[in-house]
Amino acid sequence: MAQPIPSDADPRALESLLAFWSEAGVEVCVEDEPVDRMVRAAPPSRPAAPALLRHAPASEAVAPEIGEAVIEARALAAAAGDLGALAEAIAAFEGCPLKFQGARQSVFSRGNPQGPVMAIGEGPGGEEDQQGAPFVGRAGKLLDLMLNAAGLHDRVFITNTVFWRPPGNRTPTLLEQSVCEPFLERAIELVGPKMLLLVGGASAKFMLKKDEGILSLRGRWFEWRSPAAELVLPALPTLHPAFLLRQPAAKKRAWSDLLTLAERLDRQARPA
Repeated sequence: MAQPIPSDADPRALESLLAFWSEAGVEVCVEDEPVDRMVRAAPPSRPAAPALLRHAPASEAVAPEIGEAVIEARALAAAAGDLGALAEAIAAFEGCPLKFQGARQSVFSRGNPQGPVMAIGEGPGGEEDQQGAPFVGRAGKLLDLMLNAAGLHDRVFITNTVFWRPPGNRTPTLLEQSVCEPFLERAIELVGPKMLLLVGGASAKFMLKKDEGILSLRGRWFEWRSPAAELVLPALPTLHPAFLLRQPAAKKRAWSDLLTLAERLDRQARPA
């Protein structure tokens, strides 16, 4: 039986612990009642298949009710000839539910549009929603410090998997990310980075179509492929700076990831 939470428990400590479990990939807590695992039980009935399949390509994974929104997003994204036009298309797009859940404005990008690295986070927070740019709050300031220390600050273009703030800064859903995906793919096409830095578990799992937690994915090189496999880029997942603010001891892991990225980038830039 689950133990009650002490009345004098520090809410900040509990929030930090829950955030740590979430970043580590824990999605289910222990049950309220004890279960005898030695008893063979009949297999539970399968629930109805979710509207979005985690590993299915966006073209196949979209539920009928959002299919039209994705089609519209693809058309708008394809018509955008530069990043300015893409930002305008995102701001005018009404197919993402997040736009109508309290967000002040769309939040697209900042950084060097000619940079060889594109950093992709999960979604805007409160400060980002106010200022209209990604990673400008406490977590963003930490990210800038780390990028600068690794010699990457002016070599990075920064965006997110969704472009409106999720209510309460919650993690964006797969549906919300899928609706915004055509705009993100178009941004990658327009910027033409040499590699992707996937910041945080929600970004890494969505972009790579993986179920593993960020503590397992981080520091490992993967390949990101566009739906039609026209673009293939090396992608490196790393810890989200918001997580590092809650768990400072993990900063050395994120620092190691940035050094790994910088070393590979510099190696590609060297003449043969």
